[in-house]
Amino acid sequence: MASAFPVFDLGEFERSDKKGKRRLGREVDRICRTSGFLAISNHQVPAMVVADAWDAAHAFFGLSHDVKQRAKAPYEGYPYGYLGPELEALAKSRGMETPPDLKESFNGGPLSVPNGMEDREALEFCYARTIWPDEPAGFVDAWKTYYGAMEDLAARIMRLFAVALELPEAHFDPFIDAPISALRALNYPEQTAAPKPGQLRAGAHTDYGSLTILLPQEGSKGLEILSPDGDWVAVPPVPGAFVINIGDLMARWTNDRWVSTLHRVVNPEPKDGGMLRRQSFAFFHQPNWHAKIECLKSCRPAGQPPKYKPVLSGPYLMSKFKATTVPEAS
Repeated sequence: MASAFPVFDLGEFERSDKKGKRRLGREVDRICRTSGFLAISNHQVPAMVVADAWDAAHAFFGLSHDVKQRAKAPYEGYPYGYLGPELEALAKSRGMETPPDLKESFNGGPLSVPNGMEDREALEFCYARTIWPDEPAGFVDAWKTYYGAMEDLAARIMRLFAVALELPEAHFDPFIDAPISALRALNYPEQTAAPKPGQLRAGAHTDYGSLTILLPQEGSKGLEILSPDGDWVAVPPVPGAFVINIGDLMARWTNDRWVSTLHRVVNPEPKDGGMLRRQSFAFFHQPNWHAKIECLKSCRPAGQPPKYKPVLSGPYLMSKFKATTVPEAS
C-alpha cells in the first residue's frame, strides 16, 4: 500500500528553522540508510508542467514506428533521442546477461553547455545534441519546461540531503552548478505475446548518478526494489508525489551509508495490467562532468579507508551507459 512507503514533505523542510531542518534531515538519513527510496510530496512543481510533459510524451509514443524513428539516436551509444524497443538491457550494467528490456524511450540532455567546457568526451556525450521529434506539436517546449523544473527540484533535494548528512545546506552546490543530468521518458508498450524467459520491462540495475526523480504512471504496477532482507518489494506510485531513489555516486559519497538500491520493472500479471501500456518519466541527476566524488569525511569511520576510490562524475557515467546498449539489428 502507498501508506507503507515513506513520503517526505519537502515544503515542510524548506520552511522550517535550522532545528526543524536537522530533525527532518535525520528522518531522511534513516530512510536513505535502509531502502534508498522515498516519495517527495509538497514539491511545488506546477501540476500543469507535469501534465503538459506527460501528455506530450504519451502522444509521441503513440505515433507510428516510422515517425518515431525520425528522432532516433544516430548511432549505437549516442545518448539522446529516440531509442526503440528492445535496444537496451539495463541488467548488463551489473554484468548480468538478460534478454533486452521491453521498453522504448525518448532521452534528452542538458539544455545548455556551460561556458568554458572544452572536454571532448563531455561535449560528444553529455552535451551532445538532443535529436528532437518533429511531432507532436509542443513536445519540445513541454520537455524543456519539465527538465528545468526537475533540475531545480533536484538541487533542492540535494540541499535536503546535505542537512541529512550533517553538512552545511549548500555543501553540494559547487558539485551540481553545471549538472550533466538526463531526462528519460519511458514507454512500456502493450504486450501481445509472453516475454522471453528472464525478460523484464527493465532489468535489475542501480542508477548511476546522485539521485533519480521518478514519475510513474498513476495506478501502475511493476516497479520493485530489493530490500535489505533480499526480497523484491513493490514501490507504489504516490499520487501527487515524485519517487526519489539514491544513485551510485551518492552511495560513493556516503561510503555506502546510503543505499543505491537495486531495482527493476517486472511484468505484472495480466489481471494486474501486465499486458497494458505503461509510461513513466525518470530524471537522472548527475553532478558536474568534472565533479570529484570521494568519501565525505563525515561518512568515513575513524582509522578505516574509504570503500571506494575517487571517481569523476562524467567518465563514471559514460562507463555505465555504454555497458547497457544492445547492438541494433541491421
